[in-house]
Amino acid sequence: MEGFDPRTSFGYEASQRYDADGTRGDEEQTVAFLTRHASGRDALEFAVGTGRIALPLMRTGVRVDGVELSPDMVDRMREKPDGDMIEVTMGDMSRVATGRSYGLVYLVYNTIGNLLSQDDQVRCFENAARHLTDEGVFVLECRIPTAPARPGHQYVDAEHLGVDHVGLDVGRYDPVTQILDRNHVRISTDEIILSPIRLRLAHPPEFDLMARIAGLRLRERWGGWEGEPYTATSWRHVSVYERRTNGPAHEQEAV
Repeated sequence: MEGFDPRTSFGYEASQRYDADGTRGDEEQTVAFLTRHASGRDALEFAVGTGRIALPLMRTGVRVDGVELSPDMVDRMREKPDGDMIEVTMGDMSRVATGRSYGLVYLVYNTIGNLLSQDDQVRCFENAARHLTDEGVFVLECRIPTAPARPGHQYVDAEHLGVDHVGLDVGRYDPVTQILDRNHVRISTDEIILSPIRLRLAHPPEFDLMARIAGLRLRERWGGWEGEPYTATSWRHVSVYERRTNGPAHEQEAV
């Protein structure tokens, strides 16, 4: 995407709109799923953002820490009730460490795609594994990529049609790099708002290989937060990874 700087994807302007644009209506189901998998243990959210999930999860009795790259997103969380109770480590979720271990590490809402190389996504799995207790789990939620199937690897979709405004989703996919350049465009009688983002897309089997490299393995996979079966028609996956009992693959090969 010409002129795009991924470091600005979640800057001040985006943080001001995020809760209005980013709330999907499945927060209650997400929190219930994560609460069960925390099993009373501490949790760490990669890319904690404005606390959309971390705050309601904390209110169930789970201690929640966060990792976040954007200070503007954290500022929005601090403005909310109990927003100062989430301890946040600032930095890249594929590298930064909190110095603590957790029974649950989670990364939701396609956010692993913000890491724009396979190496960085592998490092994210490795960082999750470093933060897990022996019995801990890493929960990843991500949409199943559909952009590669579009003619010419590009598209324009009407997300909303209203009397006073129109919302468009404009995208172009590069199958070589697996990068999707995407812009949510809101055109109204008063203004035009552009919300660009760049994502690296990956299918579940690639994530499973990343997990193996990090010394993890898939324990369960669902088509949604309410335990929907994962099938060929699922539009997303919720994958739960745990430590491999025999250790990382490179250790097994050395035996």
